[in-house]
Amino acid sequence: MKKSAAEILQEFGPFQDVELVGGVSYDGQNVWFASGEKLNALDPNSGEVTRSLAVPAFAGTAFDGQYLFQIAEERIQKIDPKSGEVLSTIPTPGASSAGLAWAEGSLWVGQHRDRKIHQVDPETGAILRTIESNRFVTGVTWVDGELWHGTWEGDESELRHIDPQTGEVVECLMLPDDVKISGLESDGRDRFFCGGGKAGKVRVIRRPKH
Repeated sequence: MKKSAAEILQEFGPFQDVELVGGVSYDGQNVWFASGEKLNALDPNSGEVTRSLAVPAFAGTAFDGQYLFQIAEERIQKIDPKSGEVLSTIPTPGASSAGLAWAEGSLWVGQHRDRKIHQVDPETGAILRTIESNRFVTGVTWVDGELWHGTWEGDESELRHIDPQTGEVVECLMLPDDVKISGLESDGRDRFFCGGGKAGKVRVIRRPKH
């Protein structure tokens, strides 16, 4: 396993009326982040929050190219980003669901304290397969066929690239002691967007080149 220090490129926030940043996603223009009672669109160029949707948003967030998905306690809500309307819901695959990503036509759900990542059918909520981790799982993202997840256990937080077949850790980016990762999303290229939990921030971390 390759270990290195994470390179933090930018920090956004703290934001007005935001005490906690949970899940994050990216629609190609805006970084969406969950802040409890709202889902917020952040322009990563200006650092400004351009709009907010009044939906429960305490954990993972994902975007499938058209719709947002948001963990709201024991369910995952499918949301129209234009209107903020909740179009449908499916159950989460268990308690302590945290991270959420979209890839290959499926939702990928991090089970925080169970140390698992589930591939879930977005229509029914059925679990299609499960990947084991050996650390608490927070954010989850796929980029160029690579599966990455955030960990936050005790006072340690890391970004981990894991083998999606075996769960083996391929690469690990170590975060400073005062930086925690709640949500995680890739821009599809060389940046990760990371939720900062109770710090109320969104951070940009460089994705390593291979």
